[in-house]
Parts: sequence; structure tokens; C-alpha cells
Amino acid sequence: MTKFDHSAHTSPLEEYHVTVRNTVICILILHPNCLSIIERTLRRRRSARPPPKMASQISKKRKFVADGVFRAELGEFFTRELAEEGYSGCEVRVTHARTEIIIRATRTQDVLGEKGRRIRELTSLIQKRFKFPENSLDLYAEKVQSRGLSAVAQCESLRYKLLGGLAVRRACYGVLRFVMESGAKGCEVVVSGKLRAARAKSMKFTDGFMIHSGQPARDFVDYAVRHVLLRQGVLGIKVKIMKGWDPTGNLGPKKPLPDTVTIQEPPIDKVVAEPTSEHAGAAEPISAPAPAAEDYGVTEEATYGDAPAEEQPTA
Repeated sequence: MTKFDHSAHTSPLEEYHVTVRNTVICILILHPNCLSIIERTLRRRRSARPPPKMASQISKKRKFVADGVFRAELGEFFTRELAEEGYSGCEVRVTHARTEIIIRATRTQDVLGEKGRRIRELTSLIQKRFKFPENSLDLYAEKVQSRGLSAVAQCESLRYKLLGGLAVRRACYGVLRFVMESGAKGCEVVVSGKLRAARAKSMKFTDGFMIHSGQPARDFVDYAVRHVLLRQGVLGIKVKIMKGWDPTGNLGPKKPLPDTVTIQEPPIDKVVAEPTSEHAGAAEPISAPAPAAEDYGVTEEATYGDAPAEEQPTA
């Protein structure tokens, strides 16, 4: 009965490992503190703990950057996906347990879809893309109260008009008129690109009052930019809408412009029908007697002129 030779079937890598192992064993045996080294190694392995997990908290700077990237990517996704539904923006509300995303659009029924199918598809896509836990993300659709005061909605409307072949001037004036009829203080529409000739140019259409700088420009002006891909090239669309002051906050900011002047009407004077006295019903004051002539030092000798002659009786 022959023996099976294992050495003939070992690979070079296995032989190398065996050689290294034997060398290490020989070194440990020859070392004077061999047993103490082995015990120390075993003790370290037993007391070894798993590596600590990375802390879930991040710095404030990284958190702000991550939130900004998340909102930017979310807005870009909704802009491409819900362009025909009149997408006008979104709002993200983060709580301890759930995350709520409110989609503002002009046609909310198309955003929801048949029996809520479209909104569920959007929820699933966002949940998988950003790795949200199960049942921790909710999407809602909110209708835009005034479509004429939304720059994004009007920009998309103008974009589809130009894609449909409508003349640039007619389409811009239609948007301008609709915005001003909706209660805006001012509107500005700029279309740039190859409009008619091969040379690119810009056309600006304005109406009403518009501000361009300062904090009020951020509060009162709604701004949107879109691109239209036509056969002759790409057209750029810019829409700026100046909103008015609304104390309720529905159609505009709650605070008025800082240079607003309020002229108050003067109070109307009351017309008095009959004269009245503050001392009505009080006793009338008694007038003092006139002073006598003696009081002023006037005597008979101090008369001016001769006394008149006595009249003689007639016979």
C-alpha cells in the first residue's frame, strides 16, 4: 500500500506560507521569553474589542453643505420630472421621526396620479436615492394659490409656448399681461438667443415697478430661469415678478417696503350747530356801577366855556 505524497501536490504559495510559519516558530522557540510573548499575544486577542463605529454626528459646516446638496438635487429632480404639472418649488420639513416634502404645483391632481400612484412612485425613487429608512418619508402636493405670481410657473408656461411655435413677442406680452392682471407690482421678461436671424440677441419686456438690489429684492422679487432647446439653438428665459405687500402673507411679504410712505388724511372738523357755553346754567355776573365824576376830580369850576344863558319868559 503506497502513501500519498502531499508535498508533490502543494503550490508554491502554500510552500512559502509553511516556510514562514516554521521560521516564526523557530524564532519564538529560540527566544528566551518565548512563553511570555505567547501569553501576552493570547491575552491581547481575548481582550480585543471590535473597532468603534463612526460617530453619526457631523460638524455643522458639513451638515449645511449636505442639506444644500440634498435640496438642490431634489429641486432638480422635481423640475425635470414635474415640468408639465406646473412645478413651482418644494419645501422640506424634517422632524425626529419623519421627513415631509411638500411639492407646490399648479396641477396637483396630475402630481398625485390615478389613485395616488404617481406620488407613491416619486416617494419610492427619493427613498432609494437618498437611502431613507422604510416608512420615514412622506410626499404631499400643494396647489399654488396664485399662478400669476409664481416666476417658475410663468417661466415654464413661456417655455412651452415657445416650444409650440408661438412668436416670441406675442408669448412674452401674454405672460406680462397675465402677471400684471394677477396683482403683481411689476414684471420683467428677458429672452436671449437666436430669435430670428443667425445673430443672437436679447429682448426685454417690462411693465410696472421693479427693484434690483438690497434685501427687499430678495423678499419681494420672485426669479426663475429656464432654457428652451429649439432647432436653431438654445434660448434662455428669465422671469422676474415683483410682488406687493400683503399683511396676511398669502400673496406677498408681510412687511412693506422700507421706503413706503403712508399719507394720513387730516381729521375732519366737527360742525357745531348751536353755540354752547362751558358755564351753562351758572349765575350771570353782575356788572359794576359806573364811577362818579368826583372820582376823576371833575368840579364845577373846571368846566370848559360859558354856561348857557337862562331862557327869558316870553310876554
